[in-house]
This record gives sequence, structure tokens and C-alpha cells, in this order.
Amino acid sequence: MNSDDLARLLVEHTEAWNSHDLDRLMSLFADDCVFDASGGPEVHGARFEGRDAVRAAFAGVFESMPDSNWGGAVHSVVSEDYGVSEWRLAGTLSDGHRVDVLGCDFLTVRGDKIVRKNSFRKQRPPTAG
Repeated sequence: MNSDDLARLLVEHTEAWNSHDLDRLMSLFADDCVFDASGGPEVHGARFEGRDAVRAAFAGVFESMPDSNWGGAVHSVVSEDYGVSEWRLAGTLSDGHRVDVLGCDFLTVRGDKIVRKNSFRKQRPPTAG
């Protein structure tokens, strides 16, 4: 993938998250994709491997924060198969508490599909809604 195509993929990835369209989002991922979530019990957070597990994890994010938005995105192409997207996640949890944190995704690409999404975000507690 050339740098212009990867830059477009990084933008589309963020736009797909903001659309809350799970099919659109998953169309960007390879069948053997891996998602390393920002939180979890392991050194890499929680790891989801394969299309079905990654889809379920992404669906869980949308369900837990139906109004989630990844705003202010800044995208950087690092190499032909690696890019970074920085963003500000804001949304309301089911208990009414608000999430408002900075974070980033390190995305590894093979061909025209994302094979690994490694997410990080600030550890700021939710605030009263």
C-alpha cells in the first residue's frame, strides 16, 4: 500500500468508527485480524483474534457507549504498512457517566486491510454525566 492509500485508510477507519456502522468498520479488516484493546488483564490489554472476535469486541464498544465519537483525529503514515491515528474519545456509558480521553491506534496493514489494531488511551476515570 502506498502512503496516500494508507493515509486514506487511516481516515476511513476513524470515520467508520464515528459512523457506528459495524459492517463498514469490519470491511477494513483482514480475516486474520487482531485487536489489542487499551485495557485488559494482559500486558497487551485484552486481545481479540480473528474476524468474529474482533467484530464482537467492536460491537461491545458501540453498545457500551452508543454516542461515542473519536474526534480531532490526526493521522500519520509511518511506513508502507504502518500508521498511527490519534483521537479524543468522548461518549456516555450506560450508567450515565461520561468518558472523555485522548488515545491513539497503531494500525498494521497487509495489502489493503488492517491486520492489527493496537489501541491506547489515557486512564482517566469517567465523570458524572
